[in-house]
Amino acid sequence: MNPSAPSTSTGTLGSADAPVSRRNSKRPKYSKFTQQELPACKPILTPKWVISTFLLASIVFIPVGVVALFASRDVVEIVDRYDAECIPTSSRNNTLAYIQGPEDKTCNRTLQVTKDMRHPIFVYYQLDGFYQNHRRYVRSRSDQQLRNPANQASTGPCSPEGTTPDGNPIVPCGLIAWSLFNDTYRLTHGDQQQLAINKRGISWKSDRDHKFGRNVFPRNFQNGTLIGGGRLNSSIPLSEQEDLIVWMRTAALPTFRKLYGRIETDLQAGDVIHVTLQNRYNTYSFNGKKRLVLSTASWLGGKNDFVGIAYLTVGGLCFFLAVVFSLIYLIKPRQFGDPSYLSWNRNPGAS
Repeated sequence: MNPSAPSTSTGTLGSADAPVSRRNSKRPKYSKFTQQELPACKPILTPKWVISTFLLASIVFIPVGVVALFASRDVVEIVDRYDAECIPTSSRNNTLAYIQGPEDKTCNRTLQVTKDMRHPIFVYYQLDGFYQNHRRYVRSRSDQQLRNPANQASTGPCSPEGTTPDGNPIVPCGLIAWSLFNDTYRLTHGDQQQLAINKRGISWKSDRDHKFGRNVFPRNFQNGTLIGGGRLNSSIPLSEQEDLIVWMRTAALPTFRKLYGRIETDLQAGDVIHVTLQNRYNTYSFNGKKRLVLSTASWLGGKNDFVGIAYLTVGGLCFFLAVVFSLIYLIKPRQFGDPSYLSWNRNPGAS
């Protein structure tokens, strides 16, 4: 047999292996979608396009920042820290014993109105150093119990404030409700004319309608030996106890404000407001701070310079980059490449 003659068996095996290898291939089926060849906008970032884009961004951002900053500056805000001043001089070396003791907690403060304040004037209390976002604190509540009177015994997540020592369920249970803020404020101005504080509608409507039941009433609340905060009226359903509803919407940061009420009367520049408050809430055990805040609002909300400053910063940075790129383009221009060599501009039929 001639060794140089081709082997028929070898040729047959080779031709049989080809379809097998194609069947076992992991190569995906060709399509314009998988190969990212669908029609698309592929702009070429020329200097003119880049400079124009930065200029357009600066033209948009800078005016918005100026408007937002002026809106924030129009908000009139009065902030008074009272936790330290409302401790008698004789008790300032042992603030914890004073706040937990039976002494009278009445404190008088005076606030000066520096600018005209148009109603509604929002009254807030502000706490510093209170971590409502702590994992165990946030979980210490029973939403089923708050919604449905049939679930009063659902106190599983509320430990250690779930039940009384004799096993009766606490409604509302949990550490959030137990630590309810209980300082109170009474405001007067002029000839001891009382400033009424409207406490209706201070909570979210969705919370009142869906999270707190109309037929759920407080039960065994703050009946233990250690009182955490405010008490609740057992004859009023939870859906109408808006101080509790506001408090139980936990804050994300350790410094936060919560709405106490609204003043529906205008205040004039130069008015003197006399505040009679009950300094009951214990922030002294964790070196917290308490503030009373009176504030108006603008179309952007409360006083918040950050939004305006952020827009001005971004707009100014875009304008600066547009100027820098313009100077570079004018002083040291570079020759452009031929866009016909780009892959998406080539003629597929050309050799």
